[in-house]
Amino acid sequence: MSAAPNPPLSIDVVSDVVCPWCYIGKRRLEQAIALKPDIPVAVRWHPYFLNPWVPREGMSRADYLTRKFGSVERYKDIAGRVGAAAAAEGLVYALDKIARQPNTLDCHRLILWAGNTGEPGRMKQRLMELYFAEGADLSDPEVLVGAAVDCGLDGDLVRRLLASAADVARVEREANSAHEAGIDGVPCFIFGGVLAVSGAQAPEYLADAIARAAAQQPREHATATPAQ
Repeated sequence: MSAAPNPPLSIDVVSDVVCPWCYIGKRRLEQAIALKPDIPVAVRWHPYFLNPWVPREGMSRADYLTRKFGSVERYKDIAGRVGAAAAAEGLVYALDKIARQPNTLDCHRLILWAGNTGEPGRMKQRLMELYFAEGADLSDPEVLVGAAVDCGLDGDLVRRLLASAADVARVEREANSAHEAGIDGVPCFIFGGVLAVSGAQAPEYLADAIARAAAQQPREHATATPAQ
């Protein structure tokens, strides 16, 4: 009798939709997974508030950059490096299009609800594209409803849910738990619950982490299963 196949390797990703390195890291993770086609994985997305002090209604991008970096001009050098890294991955970082800095609580609620359709990663990608490539205002409920419809969700239902407090406490609790666990930089990738990698590392580095975590699964399974 052949041995039962190992379950998919869990990859828990803690990130925020307005974090440019999370945008880049998501693409690099996808490339890493493609480098290890023989290792099945299950990616799970977890919320993180990169800027928890931004009000729910959002704020002007200029005010945000001034508060966080000292001035708009001071951020331009940083943005140039990030934009080049994004372009190298085939991503668009249209800095000049971004006029509003959103609070991302509602974005994370959308990603949670997209889990009911089995495609939270698609929702996360769409929100990131709206923000980084199109300069959309993610604090506008109708922008979020449009993203939900793009990803196969019921627009009217999402509109009602966004106007309510549905899952607000749940998302806040999970995001706060990440901070309490010591995660102070994102993206953070946790492979198989045994190996954590911080930052948008190269695909090859992430692929190696996938292989190392997967190699530990059979040993752990053997240890946990009593002899017959």
